[in-house]
Amino acid sequence: MSARDVFINCPFDDAFVPAFRAIVFAVIACDFRARCALEMDDASETRIDKLYRLVEQCRYGIHDLSRTELDPANALPRFNMPLELGIFLAAKRFGDAEQRQKRCLILDIERYRFQKFISDLAGMDIRAHGRQEREIVRIIRDWLVTVSRRRSIPTAGRVLESYDRFTSGLPEICRAFGLSADDLTYPDYEHLVAGWVTEDRRAGSPSRAGTDSRFYAAAAGLGPADRATE
Repeated sequence: MSARDVFINCPFDDAFVPAFRAIVFAVIACDFRARCALEMDDASETRIDKLYRLVEQCRYGIHDLSRTELDPANALPRFNMPLELGIFLAAKRFGDAEQRQKRCLILDIERYRFQKFISDLAGMDIRAHGRQEREIVRIIRDWLVTVSRRRSIPTAGRVLESYDRFTSGLPEICRAFGLSADDLTYPDYEHLVAGWVTEDRRAGSPSRAGTDSRFYAAAAGLGPADRATE
């Protein structure tokens, strides 16, 4: 189990993309590795086995339970997120000494709303983000500082400032590599964030970093052509 790996359990539909991207950015900006079911497309591995493997490998887990609406296609709710949270909690509860070191963050729109649909979580500290991406970034940054005790994690203000510039510059970064910000695969997005964060740290401050999005992406050498040879 890696102390750098953070399992992300959240919706992956189009409506949740901004929030999902905020989660990934916050994890990488704090020098952790974002892990989720989208990282690998292997038809030989069932989805549940993939989840078991990811949960086993990650010390930390971020679980967003805010998607409680009925699926418009079948008028039924989606239970994937509560199931994956249950797998993570079971690994912590019934696993070996290493697995018992797991820590998790549970997110929802409102702090106590979960009592209406998953009351067995009573007593747990649920964090509310109100569907605000910047609040998601702040909550995750503060949580990772608390559970990891790392002193190298940037301040919340620094992470948010970097996130704002990255988000506004993402279309330009994508164009530099022939990508579309509206149709990014998860690996492409992860690499672009990693490149941005690396160059932002080298710059050392917002004033030195500037706003040239293409500089960050190109300097990191993380274009699709480069990844094809990794």
